[in-house]
Amino acid sequence: MNNGSGQSGAGIILREGIRFAVRSTPYRQILDVPEYQTGDMGKNDRVLDIGANVGAFCLRAARISAHVTAVEPLTADLLEENIVLNDEAIRVIRGGLGTGQPAEIIWDECRMTVPTYTLRMLISLAGGCDFLKCDAEGAEWLIHPHDLEGIRRIEMELHLPPICPPPNPALLDYIGEHYTFSIDRSPVYSPLGVMGILHATRE
Repeated sequence: MNNGSGQSGAGIILREGIRFAVRSTPYRQILDVPEYQTGDMGKNDRVLDIGANVGAFCLRAARISAHVTAVEPLTADLLEENIVLNDEAIRVIRGGLGTGQPAEIIWDECRMTVPTYTLRMLISLAGGCDFLKCDAEGAEWLIHPHDLEGIRRIEMELHLPPICPPPNPALLDYIGEHYTFSIDRSPVYSPLGVMGILHATRE
């Protein structure tokens, strides 16, 4: 293929050598996430990937860090299959970011009621978090600002109505006070419902 990927009996192999299983699914399978920056991720960083989809971010992160946890409410079966294909030691938490109560989550043609966890709960389950990647389709605005304490780096997709409630000013204020940050309006996304990608480093 001219995009640098190939196919084998194990599925699609991207140019980095990362493998993805080929399955017909009612949801999009995200295989690459170049909008997220990982240049300063360290081998000892505890990485938390919220909204892991089928593993595009966490599989790449696992090549840098030995402590990666992926959180995924809907596509966890295929995510776990891809983790096995790549022989990576990534922990998977089946559920979503939220209030701690079950919630209905919709992704393309998939609709399911799943357990949700606050960010504090997810960090506890993961054994800590130094590097947070979050793509939670608007659930990021449910994060309690002080749950970010101790997180050195944040890569987060920020969403806007109509796909989610209005942004939480307290979260933005906390990030502005404690992090050096920028928001990249990535061209790979429609501007409808997406503010952009937050890149933040704790000061």
